[in-house]
Amino acid sequence: MRLALITLSLTFLFSCRTEKMEVDMILSNGFIYTVDSNFTIAEAMAVNNGTIVATGKAAYIHGHYKSKEHINLNGKTILPGFTDAHCHFVGYALSLMRANLVGTKSFEEVLQKTTEFAARHPLDGGIVQPDSSVQWLLGRGWDQNNWPDKQWPDKTKLDSLYPNTPVLLTRIDGHAALANSKALSIAGITANTKINGGEILLKNGQPTGVLIDNAVDLVSSHIPPPNRSDIKKALLLAQENCLAFGLTTLHEAGLMKADVDLLDALQQQDKLKLRFYVMLSDSQPNFDYYLTNGPYQTDRMNVRSFKLYADGALGSRGACLLEPYNDNKSSGFLLNSPEHFEKRCTAAIAKGFQVNTHCIGDSAYRLMLSIYKKAGADSSHRWRIEHAQITHPDDIRRSKHIVPSVQPTHATSDMYWASQRIGKRTKYAYAYKSLLNASGLVALGTDFPVEDISPFKTFYAAVTRKDVEGYPIGGFQPQEALTREETLMGMTLWPAKAAFEEKQKGSLEKGKMADFVILDRNIMTCTEREILQTRVLRVFIGGELVFDSDRKGNVAYQF
Repeated sequence: MRLALITLSLTFLFSCRTEKMEVDMILSNGFIYTVDSNFTIAEAMAVNNGTIVATGKAAYIHGHYKSKEHINLNGKTILPGFTDAHCHFVGYALSLMRANLVGTKSFEEVLQKTTEFAARHPLDGGIVQPDSSVQWLLGRGWDQNNWPDKQWPDKTKLDSLYPNTPVLLTRIDGHAALANSKALSIAGITANTKINGGEILLKNGQPTGVLIDNAVDLVSSHIPPPNRSDIKKALLLAQENCLAFGLTTLHEAGLMKADVDLLDALQQQDKLKLRFYVMLSDSQPNFDYYLTNGPYQTDRMNVRSFKLYADGALGSRGACLLEPYNDNKSSGFLLNSPEHFEKRCTAAIAKGFQVNTHCIGDSAYRLMLSIYKKAGADSSHRWRIEHAQITHPDDIRRSKHIVPSVQPTHATSDMYWASQRIGKRTKYAYAYKSLLNASGLVALGTDFPVEDISPFKTFYAAVTRKDVEGYPIGGFQPQEALTREETLMGMTLWPAKAAFEEKQKGSLEKGKMADFVILDRNIMTCTEREILQTRVLRVFIGGELVFDSDRKGNVAYQF
């Protein structure tokens, strides 16, 4: 009798141990970078109801879980879905409706691309607003630093080409633009127009058409918005491009409530799969609404921060510096008063909102560090400095209480001319490793459409400090390069922490969202050049296949 009971008990225990849990998906036979605290590389992963159930050895996963959907990775690599910690998704979508001037090598090429776009899209939303009596020609992406003479353009040739059509061509960083005479006339801009936090460039006492920072708004505020239908189409097209590069979460750096509502509506309709952490633009309507109603959060939308704009950009000499530019007597300027920033920070912290401030220059950086402290923000508040391009070493040491949100490709785009602007201070610019050592984390992004949307270019630039041609040998300020592990965390877990989302995403751990990408190669071990050649094969958000490079549509595919 006793032997029978023992046998029965052992049989029961054995059957319990071998009973497998049914899950939605099992992925195995690959390199799965969990980005957990031990940076574990697993062989297999089980997913159920949109979340990670388990990761580990293949034998363990197959011994404890079963599924009708099994993906044999055949040695491919899985990473947590990429997060772009600073981008302009809505702006990028709208830019798809405008003349693309990125990469132009001369002002003549800018004019050529603009006229070609106008010829192709005579009634496109980027040029003509059917509900308006005024037709606008818009473009974005030029950078005079890439031209032979590196000089600001002027409106003379635009005026001859478009005497009756207002034209506004925005610089790559969004902090300057060229307007023709018709656009200036509509905005009421003359040689006597003054603007705080901006500049209207003059030549022989007359406007050249170049507008810097707040001066751009004098013209852009007169441009009628595209209709809602066109915006939706552009947003969904922009999403396709993001998913194709493995992006699953975007930190949208500056939106109005109407933009948030549109993105939220598309998510609720299940058309917009991407997840968003939104920084609200510094505008009184935004503050009035959100300080009254509080943060807004769904599983795909997190609205809990305000974005302030301390200064402009280095390329247009609008960055606010402690000392004058090397190639200009100016030291740049703040876009608003210190009192304004103090007031905003005090209001935000009282209502539980983060503050993320655009700071390019070392003076702007120092000011905002002090204002953050004065407002009572410490490391637990995770307030951010966006860009943090030029930093005094004394201030880097004071950065423990902030989150640096930086864009590695800015360093490799600016390195050709940065020293002309700031001379010896370049040593303390784009100091990502130093900021990491001071703060304990860095959130990495692109600032697209200012830079390329590709996270692989971000990864490459952070690790190598080189441009896509491999220049310079040894890298630009190589002491500030990040390791591959640090870079991956900067594109996954650390942005999640910067958004108070590290318990839900950013790593492939039990209970977290099943947001992950499958790549055609292992960017953690491949050569530097191969990083740039990486292709995204599959993208999953919440366990749902949202991008398939082969568009096969089956559930038992092989690689």
